[in-house]
Amino acid sequence: MLEGIIRESIGKSNAKKLRRDGYLIANIYANGVENVHCAFKHGEFVRTVRNKETLAFPVKVGDKEFNVVVQEYQLHPVTGAILHVDLRVALPDTVSDYLVPIETVGVPKGIKNKGVLVITKRRVRVRGKIEDIPNKIVLDVSDLDRDDSILIRDMEAPANCKLMDKPHVSVCGVIKAR
Repeated sequence: MLEGIIRESIGKSNAKKLRRDGYLIANIYANGVENVHCAFKHGEFVRTVRNKETLAFPVKVGDKEFNVVVQEYQLHPVTGAILHVDLRVALPDTVSDYLVPIETVGVPKGIKNKGVLVITKRRVRVRGKIEDIPNKIVLDVSDLDRDDSILIRDMEAPANCKLMDKPHVSVCGVIKAR
């Protein structure tokens, strides 16, 4: 379980000091739950998020334990390091929207025809209970030829869930290489 500390002050100088000491600034929130301003060790947080089995993962801040989902994160514009992360509490038996990562498998046949695979959406908004939400959505792109794409309406929604993005939005496609 990932353990963090509660931030006493939520000012800029306090955040800079924590970042200098190797912490990642975070907010934990949900509807009906009081916001928690906290910080996690940067390396431990990244390791936990990369190795998690489900979309939600447990964290402990102070004496409280939460089951959270990464809602949003901010990256440094030059270095690409994570500066801040918003964690949303995954309340059991509550229908809500979650951002589920997309993973592509296979090699598109359009690559042999001088094409390039372009992934336009990395995460898709899915509505459902946290128990029904998958860790990731896997798309097989091996049938894509040049100028083909996979739209939201072409994807199959997970069981007991609904895809909330507009149906005409492209997730990935093969375009002509320049």
